[in-house]
Amino acid sequence: MADARPEALVELRGIVKVFPGALANAGIDLAIYPGEVLALLGENGAGKTTLMNILSGLYRPDEGEIRVVGERVVLRSPRDAIERGIGMVHQHFRLVERFTVAENVLLGSHTPRFRLSPGPVLEHVRALGARHEIALDPRAYVGDLSVGERQRVEILKVLYRGSRVLIFDEPTAVLAPPEVDSLFAGIRRIVGEGRAVVFISHKLDEVLRIATRIVVLRHGRVAGAMPRAEATPGKLATLMVGREIPSRPRVAAARGSLRLRVEDVAARGERGYLAVDGASLTVHSGEIVGVAGVAGNGQAELAETIAGIRAPLRGRVWLDEHDVTTRPAREIRERGLAFIPEDRHRQGLVPAFNVVENAILTCYARAPISRGGLLRRRPARTHARRLVEAFQIQASLETPVRALSGGNQQRLLVAREAAQEPKVLVALHPTAGLDVASTEAVHRILLELRARGVAVLLVSEHLDEVLALSDRVLVMYRGRIVHERPASHADVDEIGLYMTGVGEPP
Repeated sequence: MADARPEALVELRGIVKVFPGALANAGIDLAIYPGEVLALLGENGAGKTTLMNILSGLYRPDEGEIRVVGERVVLRSPRDAIERGIGMVHQHFRLVERFTVAENVLLGSHTPRFRLSPGPVLEHVRALGARHEIALDPRAYVGDLSVGERQRVEILKVLYRGSRVLIFDEPTAVLAPPEVDSLFAGIRRIVGEGRAVVFISHKLDEVLRIATRIVVLRHGRVAGAMPRAEATPGKLATLMVGREIPSRPRVAAARGSLRLRVEDVAARGERGYLAVDGASLTVHSGEIVGVAGVAGNGQAELAETIAGIRAPLRGRVWLDEHDVTTRPAREIRERGLAFIPEDRHRQGLVPAFNVVENAILTCYARAPISRGGLLRRRPARTHARRLVEAFQIQASLETPVRALSGGNQQRLLVAREAAQEPKVLVALHPTAGLDVASTEAVHRILLELRARGVAVLLVSEHLDEVLALSDRVLVMYRGRIVHERPASHADVDEIGLYMTGVGEPP
C-alpha cells in the first residue's frame, strides 16, 4: 500500500526554459510538500537556479505550469510569488545598507504598520528572529552588519511575509559551523510548522544533514530523486556529474624550506576600517596552510596584502627571505608568488578578452610568448591550448571569457596561475560557487602544486575544504590569527568556536 502524502504546496509540471543558445530547464516535474526540506542539487548550469527563479516569479517559463495547493497560477513577478506564499532567500543579498534591519524586513510588504506604529513591528521582528534562532537588533543598520548577519536579515524578510514555501539559495556559504547549526535548527522549526523549505547547496554533507528528500538536476533535467535515507555522498555526486568522482588518498606532506613569512601585518579594508590587526603566519615548501573564518574577518585583506595588492599599515611580508612588504604586485609575482583572487572578474580575468588573451595575462612579456617587445601569436595560442587541454576547460581558444560558465572561468584562472611555476600560491576562495566537478578539478590542481613543492596558502570559508586539503589550519577572527592546529588534530567544534570568537584567547 502506497504511503499517503499530503497535498503538495507547490507543483511544477513540465517546466521548460530556453535562453539564447542554452536549454536551462527541459521539462522538469517537481512537487514540494508541507513539512519537508527538499534539497536541490546540481552543477553550475544544471538549471536549479533557473527553476527556482521561475518559482519565485523572477522568470516566466516557456512551457509548463505551476500549481499552488492544486490551483494553476501564473507568477508574473516576485510579488505574485510572495502573495502565493513563496519566498526566496537569495545568495546575493538584496538589502539597503542605509536602512535598519526592521526597515529592510518590511521592504516590499503590504503592511503600513511600521510607519504608523514602529514599536509593535520592531518587537514582532525581534520575536520572529528569536523564534527561529536568527535574532537581530531590529534597530541596527544593515551597513554595520557582518555578511552572515545580513543573510539572516534576508531570511527574516521571507519569514515576515508569511511564506509557506521558503527557497534557500546556498544559505550556509558565509556561516561558521555553530551558525550553520543554528540555521538548521531554525529550518527544522520552519518545516515543523507545516511549511516547506527548498535547500539549494553544493555541500553534500550539509544536504545529508538537513534534507528530507533530495532531487538532483543535470543538464536541465531531473537526474534522480530519493529520500534522505537512500542517499549517500557517492551516489549524489555521481548523479550530479554523470560519472563517479574518484576519491583522493591523503598523502603526507614533505615539508621543505620556509617560503612565506608574514609578521604582525595590519591593513585597512575597503571602507577604511582596520581589517587585519597584527596577523602572523608561515608557509613552507610542499605544504598547504588553510585559513578558516567567517566572511568579513580580514581573510581577503590579508591575502591581498601578501600579494601586494593592498598596502599594509605595519608589519612585514617575506618571500624566500626577500622583504617584499612595500614592493609592487608585479615584482612580487616575478619573485614567484601566484595569486588566485576572490573576484575573478574584477582582479583575475578580463571578461571581454578571449581564452588566449586571458591565459597569457601574467606571462605575455616573457619568452617564448614575447620576443623583442613583440607578442608572438603562435606561442601564445600553444600556451593557451596546453592549459585548456591539461585542465579540461570546456571552451575554444577564441571564446570570450564572459561566455564561459563560472566553473570554466575559474579553471582557466587557476590553470594560468599554476602554469607560472610559482614558489608560493595564495588562493583566495578558489572554489566559491563552483559545482562538484569544478571543485574537484581545483582541489586536484592545489594538491599537485603541493606535491611539486609549492607553498600554498588557502583561504576558504568552507571548513570542510580547509580540513580536507590543509596540512595546518589557522583560524582568523577580527583581523587576527586566533587559532592554529595541524589538520590531523583539528576539531571541527573547536574551530567553529574560534571562528565565531567564542574560543578567542583573552
